[in-house]
Amino acid sequence: MLAEAHAAGRGFFAEKILLLRNRVEGVLPILERFPADVPVYVAGADVLDGVVGFHLHRGVLALGRRQDRGEAALLDALPERALVLVGCGISNHDNAGSMFRNAAAFRADAVLLDETSCDPLYRKALRVSVGSVLSVPHRRGGKALDVLVALAERGFAIWTLSPHGRTDIRAIPASMRMALVVGTEGEGLPDALLARFQSARIPQSEELDSLNAATATGIALFSMASAMGRV
Repeated sequence: MLAEAHAAGRGFFAEKILLLRNRVEGVLPILERFPADVPVYVAGADVLDGVVGFHLHRGVLALGRRQDRGEAALLDALPERALVLVGCGISNHDNAGSMFRNAAAFRADAVLLDETSCDPLYRKALRVSVGSVLSVPHRRGGKALDVLVALAERGFAIWTLSPHGRTDIRAIPASMRMALVVGTEGEGLPDALLARFQSARIPQSEELDSLNAATATGIALFSMASAMGRV
């Protein structure tokens, strides 16, 4: 995935690669996709274990660098028809990774996380996303309200997701530009956001109060992507 992200020019660049000696031959086709000026180092298992701190690296490590172009640059680069996922207060790395995987599966154009959300580049989130954090354009930072106002100014229909949302998720009308906003499990989205923007709900059994963030995001993105004719 790092090779793909590097080649795609999405703000991620490989600086160095460290390989277990017996993995070199198997990853040669991948190494050929990196520029020739990216150094590749080879070492034994004891060196890699010492670098990582435990034996869970599978013999392939890379040091990457991210170039942050700013929120405005990311939003202005979005296509005329766009679907965006916004996370507010996403504190669980498993949920963050799953949200990126869902975004990739349903062809979302970007993921925006507010400043209170966890870092999607954290090892666990990156793994759960199956590398989608490196392929889906995203940015983390700023207050949720400011992010949503910036999207609204660019013509996005903003839909917040809540068990008490006013509109059935299946009844959301298609728009050229749509943004789905999800909150952390338990607390959900702040009342101020729910009151200011349109809200949607996923119909479910009354025996449970809500779905987890990862599942709810997947269902909602599928519904909105379907309305837009993306899936």
